[in-house]
Amino acid sequence: MDRPMNVCVLVGSLRKASFSAMLANALIALAPSSLKLDVVEIGQLPFYNQDLETDPAPAPWTAFRQRVKAADAVLFVTPEYNRSVPAVLKNALDVGSRPYGSSVWDRKPGAVVSSSPGAIAAFGANHHLRQSLVFLNVPTMQQPEAYLSHVDKLFDEQGKLVSDGTGKFLQQFMQAFANWVETIRSQGHASDAFSLARAAVR
Repeated sequence: MDRPMNVCVLVGSLRKASFSAMLANALIALAPSSLKLDVVEIGQLPFYNQDLETDPAPAPWTAFRQRVKAADAVLFVTPEYNRSVPAVLKNALDVGSRPYGSSVWDRKPGAVVSSSPGAIAAFGANHHLRQSLVFLNVPTMQQPEAYLSHVDKLFDEQGKLVSDGTGKFLQQFMQAFANWVETIRSQGHASDAFSLARAAVR
């Protein structure tokens, strides 16, 4: 059996009792065995400033870039702030996309899960994030989409998911994500093999 696919999970909320963090933990627990998911902390990353892009770059930037670059895929779990993603998540995208030409996001398969205590379920953040991922060349799973409304009612005081219906949906979502990652990785391997073969006959 092949090794599990290594997935970075980025959570767009720093709050200790964050619903996004609870949701991320639920997604990890419900994922198929073909995925190995780890939450990668982003709250410690200095805000991106090109003046800090020295040799060496800030240690948290370097560690983050290396961690994401080594991953097979990335899963974003985000709330919505003012119809957009939180600054901490946008900053992680910026840090990972620099220096120019060295983006760790390029061709990294991804997926987005958004949630909110409100009825709109962070729809704005979900699609605003997808706009950035298009530019960063992150092949993002289109279906199934995941918007969780009234997220404050889905977990108990210990942060455990209490909605069976939501659990079933999230399990299906994670299986679809595993299939998506494998598909994109296979396309990448095929593309690399084609490039090598073409170079060999020149």
